[in-house]
Amino acid sequence: MYMDEMDVGQRKGDFSAVVASNRRIGDTFWKLRLEFGGEAADAFRTFRPGQFVQIDAAGAPLPPLEQIPETLQDTAERQVMLRRPFSFTDLDVQKRKTVGEILYCVVGPATLRMTMLRPGDGIAVIGPLGNGFRVPEGKRTALLVVGGMGTAPLQHLARHLAYDHKEIDATVFAGARTTRALPFERRQDEISQGLGFALPEFSRYGMESFIATDNGTAGFHGFVTDCVGKWLDENHPKPENTIVYTCGPEVMLAAMAKLAAERRIDCQVSMERRMACGIGVCQSCAVECRVPGSNETMYRMCCKDGPVFDSREVVFGEHN
Repeated sequence: MYMDEMDVGQRKGDFSAVVASNRRIGDTFWKLRLEFGGEAADAFRTFRPGQFVQIDAAGAPLPPLEQIPETLQDTAERQVMLRRPFSFTDLDVQKRKTVGEILYCVVGPATLRMTMLRPGDGIAVIGPLGNGFRVPEGKRTALLVVGGMGTAPLQHLARHLAYDHKEIDATVFAGARTTRALPFERRQDEISQGLGFALPEFSRYGMESFIATDNGTAGFHGFVTDCVGKWLDENHPKPENTIVYTCGPEVMLAAMAKLAAERRIDCQVSMERRMACGIGVCQSCAVECRVPGSNETMYRMCCKDGPVFDSREVVFGEHN
C-alpha cells in the first residue's frame, strides 16, 4: 500500500476534494474527512504517513457570532490569505476514490471557517507534499511519541505499520499539558489515572498506549519524554532494532532526539513550521541542519526536504 522510500515520480497538484464529514471530537478538536476522485484519487493513493496537504479555507463562511469562541472574536474576520498545512490521520484507498481524514484544532480564522464545512462541500487541496516517515530494514520495535496535535501523522503511521510491517511491535506515548488538551475521541472523563490507557486511535491496530500529562490529570505525571525514558529502562529493547517516530512541539522533539541519541536509537522527527507555499519557493520554513562530516550547518526547507527529518540532522538550538 505504501512505499518506504519517497516515490520520486509521485504526482502532486492542486485538486478539488469533497467533504464527506466534519465532526467535533472535543472542545476545540475536529475531524474532517475528504473524498478525492479521478486524478486526485490516483495522486493520493501513495500518500505516505508524514506527508501533508495545503488546504484553502478562505472560501468557507464564518460561524454565527454566538458560535465564535470569545478568544477568537477579535480575529475571526481577518482575511485568510494563505493555505494551511495538515497531515492525514488516516487514508482509505478505495476502488474509485481515496478518502483522507484530517485532525484540526480551532485556533484562528482559517480553522474557525473549516468548522462550517458540510458534507458535499468542495474544497481546494494541494498535495501530496513533502517527505514522510521511513521504515528502515531490521527494525522490530517502534516507539510512536506524540505531543498534542502531533498525533495526526503518527495515527496514519500506526496504520501503515500495522498493515505493511507486521514484524514491528509498536508502542504509543501521547503527551499533553492537561487531559483536556489530548486530541483523542475517548471521553475525557473516561481516561484512566493508570499509566496504561487504550487510545482507540491506536488500539484498533493492537498497539499499547501510554498517556503523560504535565499536570498529572491523567496517566504519567510529567513530560512524555520522561515516560518514554522510564519505559526504555524497564523494557530494554535492542537499540539497533528500535526506532522512534515523533511529532509535536519542538521542545519535545529536541528532548526526544537527545534521549534517542543517548540510547543510540534511530529517531525520525516530524517538524512543524509555518509553511506558506508548501513547495519550497517562499523559504519561510527553514530548518537548520548539520552537514554530514563537518561542523558546518545548512538550512533545509521543512515543506520540501521534510517535514520528516532524521533527528541527528536537526540543530535544535537552545532546546538541545
